[in-house]
Formats: sequence, structure tokens, C-alpha cells
Amino acid sequence: MVSSPHEAMHRIFQHDAQLFSRVSKVLGFDLPAPDSVTILPTDLTETGPVERRVDTLLRLDSAEHGDFLLAIEAQGKKDTAKSASWAYYTAFLWTKYQLPTALMVVCQDHATAEWAQRPVASGPPQLPTLTLRPLVAGPHNMPLITDPAEAHADLVLAALSAITHAGDPDIGAILKALSTALRDEHEDIADPIIEFTAQGLGNRPAKELWRNLVAVDLSFYKSYIAEEIRDEGRVSAYAKAILTVLEQRGIDVPADARQRITDCDAPETLHTWLARAATASSAAAIFEDE
Repeated sequence: MVSSPHEAMHRIFQHDAQLFSRVSKVLGFDLPAPDSVTILPTDLTETGPVERRVDTLLRLDSAEHGDFLLAIEAQGKKDTAKSASWAYYTAFLWTKYQLPTALMVVCQDHATAEWAQRPVASGPPQLPTLTLRPLVAGPHNMPLITDPAEAHADLVLAALSAITHAGDPDIGAILKALSTALRDEHEDIADPIIEFTAQGLGNRPAKELWRNLVAVDLSFYKSYIAEEIRDEGRVSAYAKAILTVLEQRGIDVPADARQRITDCDAPETLHTWLARAATASSAAAIFEDE
């Protein structure tokens, strides 16, 4: 049963709707009197089922540091409505599980990452009652893993590096390091990494490079990626991938270099050129020592 003090402590603010502005002075923040105040219904019960889903939810248990929940959201672009949704997720989870709740947002471009990591408060500027401060992972802070040894030390982090840097000029070097690191791994370990990376690259030009690297460096792999390459013809796919990587990195490809690439019918040579295309400073540099 609700006690009378409980009722009095909040209903007095209904009786005098301007009371809060005066109380604010006592509490140390001078909130000007509002132009108008509307008393809203207090029942927050949903009248019908509302589907709200966080992308991934993890419970992390630690005897030393305590248990907490981690909600993970993938965000492809700015969305002004998301801040309120994320605040709802964290507040709801905190209430439901009675555990501290953290939110991480994963992005693939700098503009979205910058927007997502800005603190957002639900209250007025003078009284930020509930402030949302997501932890953001994106191209601005994820490592550029271009060393196969470093990629091999943490394959999943290397895959995330590739995914968050999908639009980066260095994506070719990242993907090459990852495919090289996966060569000696068992299929059970390599398969999910390959698929996550392919999915994370989306429809970007870098996916073409990844498809070729998988087909060549990981000959054991039988997924749709490798099959597509084999169906297209390895030689033509190599040439297309080399040109795509150079163009994506902003490197000019003169007509004679383009002709040399498309006329080549030696898979081994094309494979070498493809690997060089990921880091070459010019189109001519892929032909060095030949």
C-alpha cells in the first residue's frame, strides 16, 4: 500500500505546477520558471506489446570486478531517434536484471562514430537527469592490423579491425594480413572469421578483394565466396580485383598498366600483383622485379 507521505511528496508538485522552478534554486541550480506546465498521465504501462530488441546482449561475470550487462548496437548512420532507444534499453535492462548496464556502439565511419559517442541527456541542460554515454568502437579508435603475426595473435580482433575499417584506404593491407594469418588455422576456426568479415564488408569494393584472397590463400574454404570466384574464372577475377583495389585506394592506373593486368593469364603472377596492390604506392609498383 502506498503511504501518505509518498503521495504528498510528489502530489504537491501537481498542486503547484510552478513549484519545481522554485525548488531548483534551493537545490543549487536556478531553473527559470517554465512558460507552461502540463500534468501528464502517470501510467507508463504499455497498452499493447511493443517489440524492442538490442542487437546483442551479454552478461559479463567477474568475481574480482563484479557482474554487468553489455548491450551492443551496430550503427550504420546517424539516427536522432536512437539516443532515446538506447536510453530505454539500458534503463530497462538495469531494472530487469538489477545489474550495472553498459552500452557499446560499433560503427564503420568517422561521422557516425563521432555522433554516437556524444553524451546525450534526457533532462533539460540545467538538470541532465539521465545521461547516456555509449562506448563507441569504430575507425577512429580500432587498430589497423596489417601485420599477419599480429592478426594471427587475435583473429577475431583482426576481423573486427577489417569490419570497422571497411571504407579505409588501408583495407587491402588489413584483409591481406587476415587471410595470411588464417592459412594455418583449422576450418572450424577460420570459417566464422571468413564469413563475419565478408558480411562486415557489405557491398563495398573491398569485398571483391576479400573474395579473391579467400579463394587463393584459403584453398580449403568451400563457402559461397570461394565458389563464386571459381565460377567466374580465377584469372579474370584476379585482374578485376587488382584494378578494384588500386582504384579504391585512389591510385591512378594508366592504360598500359591496365592492359598488362587484364592480358596476364598467369594466376601466380596475378596473385603476386594482387598482394602488392594492397600496399603499392603506384600502379607501376606492383610490377617491380619483373
